[in-house]
Amino acid sequence: MTTTDETQAARPAGRPRSARAEKAIIDATLDLMGEGMSLAELSIEAIAARAGVGKTTIYRRWSNKEDLVVDALAKLKSPLPEMGGRSVHEDLIAYLEVVRRDACDARSRCVLNIAMNDAERHPRLVERIRQATIEPRRAAMSALLQRGVASGELRADLDVPVAMATLVGTMMWYVRSEGLDGAGELPHNIAERIVDQILTGLVSR
Repeated sequence: MTTTDETQAARPAGRPRSARAEKAIIDATLDLMGEGMSLAELSIEAIAARAGVGKTTIYRRWSNKEDLVVDALAKLKSPLPEMGGRSVHEDLIAYLEVVRRDACDARSRCVLNIAMNDAERHPRLVERIRQATIEPRRAAMSALLQRGVASGELRADLDVPVAMATLVGTMMWYVRSEGLDGAGELPHNIAERIVDQILTGLVSR
């Protein structure tokens, strides 16, 4: 092996270092917000200091604080499973399991609450956050329920927005009343129980 070959072999790949820096920046943003820092108080300087990187490292990836915050909050959400199961029943259970997991995560809940509570001061940013974190979930569930109507699994006259609110709202009620503010952990099969009960009124007859 020549000297040039040896140098190239010894040189570390740039991508892992870049990925580590990006993760540190995202984590720093979420940590600062999770500690109670509002969108107005959050600064690139504070994020850079917490992440242990220079401001230029951040600006190479995001043109401004708003873009960084939107990306960071989008990464808070657990990825949705593939919605192509054997039945709408199975897919709804998988969907509600993701809702339960996200809602029970203290940091995710705190950060999103802080972000959404700044709607009056930062309406454009909060709308971008909504589009990045909430609307994809709503679209996925809407498509799932409409698929059930088309396949005949669900009633032809199903009110999709009300069905969505009923399913997700019931899970959130359990999370808040029993999983967070109540006595302890939610039953392991709570998503299945909710879907089984609510589908009684939604299924095609």
